[in-house]
Amino acid sequence: MKQLLCFCLLFISAQAFSQLPDFTDLVEQASPAVVNISTTQKPSGRFGGQMDIPQNIPDFLRHFIPQQPRGNPRGHSQERASLGSGFIVSKDGYVLTNNHVIEGADHIFVRLNDRRELEAKLIGYDPSSDLALLKVEANNLPTVEVGNSEKLKVGEWVVAIGSPFGFDYSVTAGIVSAKGRSLPNENYVPFIQTDVAINPGNSGGPLFNLEGEVVGINSQIYTRSGGFMGLSFAIPMNVAMEVVSQLKENGVVSRGWLGVAIQEVDKNLAESFGLSKAAGALVSQVVQNGPAAAAGLQSGDIITEFNGSDVVLSSDLPHLVGRVRPGTKSHLKVIRNGKSKRLSVIIGELPQDDNILASNRMPQQSRQINRLGIEVIGLTASQKKQFDTQGVLVKSVSQGPGANAGLINGDVITMIFSEIIRDVDDFERVVKQVPSGRYVPMQIVRRGTPMFITLRVND
Repeated sequence: MKQLLCFCLLFISAQAFSQLPDFTDLVEQASPAVVNISTTQKPSGRFGGQMDIPQNIPDFLRHFIPQQPRGNPRGHSQERASLGSGFIVSKDGYVLTNNHVIEGADHIFVRLNDRRELEAKLIGYDPSSDLALLKVEANNLPTVEVGNSEKLKVGEWVVAIGSPFGFDYSVTAGIVSAKGRSLPNENYVPFIQTDVAINPGNSGGPLFNLEGEVVGINSQIYTRSGGFMGLSFAIPMNVAMEVVSQLKENGVVSRGWLGVAIQEVDKNLAESFGLSKAAGALVSQVVQNGPAAAAGLQSGDIITEFNGSDVVLSSDLPHLVGRVRPGTKSHLKVIRNGKSKRLSVIIGELPQDDNILASNRMPQQSRQINRLGIEVIGLTASQKKQFDTQGVLVKSVSQGPGANAGLINGDVITMIFSEIIRDVDDFERVVKQVPSGRYVPMQIVRRGTPMFITLRVND
């Protein structure tokens, strides 16, 4: 009986092992198109130190840039080198990598699989997607096969090839653990999340599916150790190739812009707006004279669909809009006052700088609204101009529904239950009409940022 049991276990183990993927053919075919990238940069100061990490990267998200000494205390003209990865996307020498690999470089060098080292020309770069396009002077180069990243499925096997710690053509494998991830300060890239072991030097390297197609570009890691013990994030290849196309044509990337501020729809907000589930992007502000304003989009609208794609999370919308070429007509589905509505909008071009509304101080006459437990005052003419809105300013918050909703001193209340608040009289009238025992939406402006919160009055 024991022998039979052992035989069964060995048979099951052998069968399970046989189902694991074999990456040998993939690596053999794909490796020639993967390159090592090094850069040199003249030191900017006399004293040694460590290479700067880009300032827009949060502490817990570390790009995998090998940190090299800047120089020496004596001020010698020693140059520093950074190492990263990349891959060839055309036979005539176009190479794709991460922007942070080549950022600030005076010279960029690409080392090929056959050990040739060529100096590369920077065609263009895009910090928003962390991509850079290079060009080397060579012909008939081996190229990767570009895949469709939208067809990638969670749980699918993927393989990374790169130069971690400078070790060329190192191969690691894992699975896709999530898709469409949004990261802080990265609004326009729906990252592919994997558990593939990624380390410093893998930046810019390709992520392959089992068909040997590049589906992503390894870009960031979430780690507490600084190494591969964490989550890896790759830029989807569909996004990357759109960037490549624009960099080839213009050297720069332009992105679509809707002209709205949005926020997540949580359970309470969904209930307050009469939705059956928490989904969509809630419009908290419409930029004056922007594309959304011209299309008739209003504050309080909930965008649930963009060009036929569902908007489940608010972070889905920037990904979708950013990929649309400016000047293109797009279609929205919104929920307004509980009813579905379709709008058409001509997408604008994303401005270089976002203008955020200014905040302000306190004014005059105030009234106590006992039902909410807050004291409000009207906005002065200068405050209305500064906030670019009408409404009432919260002067004090006592215990009650207002405090429970999260109101704080200095908030500007602009809308309650789809009713515009222009002054204190409007506020008093609307608050008296707020139904008891259910959540209703309240729009406020806090420190220059419009947002919705939920209010519940239990009389």
